[in-house]
Amino acid sequence: MTATTSPTTEAWESCLKMAQNARTASRVLATCTRSPKDAWLLDCAAQLELQKDRIIAANQLDLEAATELPTAMRERLKLNESRLQQAADSLRQVAHLPDPVGRIRSGETRPNGLQVQKITTPLGVIFFLYESRPNVTIDAAALCVKSGNAVILRGGKEALHSNHCLHQLMVERLPLFDLPQDAVQLVTSSDRTLVSHFLQMDRYIDLAIPRGGESLIRRVVSEAKMPVLKHYLGNCHVYVDRAAPLQMAEEIIINSKCQRPGVCNAMESLLIHEDLADSFVSRIGAKLREHNVEIRACEITKNYLSYATNVTESDYAAEFCDLIVSMKVVSSIDAAIDHIRQYGSGHTEAIVTMDLAAANHFVRSIDASAVMVNASTRFNDGFELGLGAEIGISTDKMHARGPCGLEELTSYKYVVTGNGQIRS
Repeated sequence: MTATTSPTTEAWESCLKMAQNARTASRVLATCTRSPKDAWLLDCAAQLELQKDRIIAANQLDLEAATELPTAMRERLKLNESRLQQAADSLRQVAHLPDPVGRIRSGETRPNGLQVQKITTPLGVIFFLYESRPNVTIDAAALCVKSGNAVILRGGKEALHSNHCLHQLMVERLPLFDLPQDAVQLVTSSDRTLVSHFLQMDRYIDLAIPRGGESLIRRVVSEAKMPVLKHYLGNCHVYVDRAAPLQMAEEIIINSKCQRPGVCNAMESLLIHEDLADSFVSRIGAKLREHNVEIRACEITKNYLSYATNVTESDYAAEFCDLIVSMKVVSSIDAAIDHIRQYGSGHTEAIVTMDLAAANHFVRSIDASAVMVNASTRFNDGFELGLGAEIGISTDKMHARGPCGLEELTSYKYVVTGNGQIRS
């Protein structure tokens, strides 16, 4: 009688092989110099431009199959010439950033003559899960390889054709620069059990990064045996202070809410100082309405906006990822801070004010990965903050916080050099 291998065993062995190959590739990458990594990034940027029609055609297959997705999710899924150009520019920016691997963070000579250096090292192998946005495939591959890490990518099934096309484009160029092909691997199956398998492989995988909805992230946190870099929600606030220039406030609010409502750094909650209620609530309500934003408002706000619906406690805590906003008139800057402390997710918070003391008080009092003063919440983004790209925005406080770029994908080791010293 011939023994057969169960589907579960086959799946486990397939995942194990990928993880082992990634570990082998990571050891090669850790010793690579900057030159081949940067050359690969620049070549991939050129390929994105040259092969844009092929990529957009693959993306169109995903869009045609995603008719039941909410509008905001379809918007995140879409690739066009402009977004591919931005991705190419991002690759070039990453290529021109300093290589973090081998950087001496600090050093000193001890009284006994020992030279002690703290040197940046790659983490090793990253397991990266993400939903909807295929451009993340490019960012993740670029940042991981540049920082000397191998990565196993697992995108959402809604972006299967797009992710496969982008992965193939980047991976087929790796050997041209003597980089290991298993440095960037893509899980093509939508079988959810494969995720569970990878999350048990802490012997080979050093860090898991989930980028998507709260349910995905909580699942990864509950199952992972390795550290997880994460944020659960992006409930971002804009507070319009009593000393805010109204035109500036209007532009920041509309950009924060409406430019891309389906992303984690979009504004979800708007707080307005009561001294501005008469002059600003009706004005901003009308502007939001022009952009088809549904307003869920407190009682004071509803006195000015009869068309707004009643806000609930769950609305104040929600990440809508859609053209919906909660609005509240607050009595003071401290009332705004208290509201953010109660309902915020530690992602991005903004104040609009010309009062320096108020701005400083807000910055000191708010605990978030990024605090914006007179700027849109949409700037909490790796590309915009000079990181070239990002692999996600962390609301954790240990190891990495905010947009995670090259530096956040590294650790360090101590290198101690002597001339025969022994400890007495």
